[in-house]
Amino acid sequence: MRRLFYVLFIAVLALTSCKNDTEQKHGTEQKISLVKPTVFYEKMAEHEGKIIDVRTEKEYNAGHIKNAINMHLYDKDFEKQLETLDKDQRVYVYCKAGGRSAEAVNIMKEKGFKRVIELDGGIDAWLEAKKPVVK
Repeated sequence: MRRLFYVLFIAVLALTSCKNDTEQKHGTEQKISLVKPTVFYEKMAEHEGKIIDVRTEKEYNAGHIKNAINMHLYDKDFEKQLETLDKDQRVYVYCKAGGRSAEAVNIMKEKGFKRVIELDGGIDAWLEAKKPVVK
């Protein structure tokens, strides 16, 4: 009997801990991905979408990913700016090192964005991977 309990416990634990980046929210599927620079670059080339840089304007002007829109995370109207985006469209998000973009992604999840791709390590990792920026 104990053995059966342990087997069932482990099975339940395994099933509940195996979570991928697709979530169900109010009947709509959300796909939130955290990807390395090379994958981020490939996904942008393969799939159209909006690129959002959540750093300050000064950081953005120092160098950003081509076609990125600057929406500083800590601007008072950041959430209002998000409302201008199509929640069904793919959105690529990055910051300097990953902290602010993670915050932005959480806000976007709450707002119902369905396809969000976050750059793991931010623009720092992007530059380290020798990916292009524009000024």
